[in-house]
Amino acid sequence: MRSPQWIMLFTKKSLTEDGFTGFRPLDELDPMRIPQGPGIFVILRPAGFEPVFLNKSTAGTFKKKDPSLKREALEAEWLGEASVLYIGKASAGSQGNRGLRKQIQEFMDYGRGRPTVVWDARLIWQLRDALDLTIAWKELPPSEVNAAEGAYHAGFVATHGRLPFANLVQARPKR
Repeated sequence: MRSPQWIMLFTKKSLTEDGFTGFRPLDELDPMRIPQGPGIFVILRPAGFEPVFLNKSTAGTFKKKDPSLKREALEAEWLGEASVLYIGKASAGSQGNRGLRKQIQEFMDYGRGRPTVVWDARLIWQLRDALDLTIAWKELPPSEVNAAEGAYHAGFVATHGRLPFANLVQARPKR
């Protein structure tokens, strides 16, 4: 991971060069093939993907709140030139039993309507063809996850002028 000031294209090629693997469509994702360790994951749109926004999200509720946004709000968040739609992290957790597999499984369950705490990524589940999106991940030592998330967010903002479509809160680079 480079310093937060670097410019990255945030394409499959540049992410692969930076150590991301997986690159599986969400509808073909086998949780047993996802590493269990902590790391960073990204949701990308495939070439030719055009957004069709649902009136109601397929995602579950969070603290009894509907995750759906109005179409105008979704359109305002959409970045037509960006491949990456979300950058998330999967920490080891306080008991050391979390990580990428558990976090991504919860993300998928959330999209199927189960309540969760993956609130930040809720915009993904208001895309009609969300299961056509691709997910990739990068394992990291537990001590590097927070700083890496902050650096990727900062790098995306440096490249595109704002956060990815489904990231509503910017993680801060931590030292």
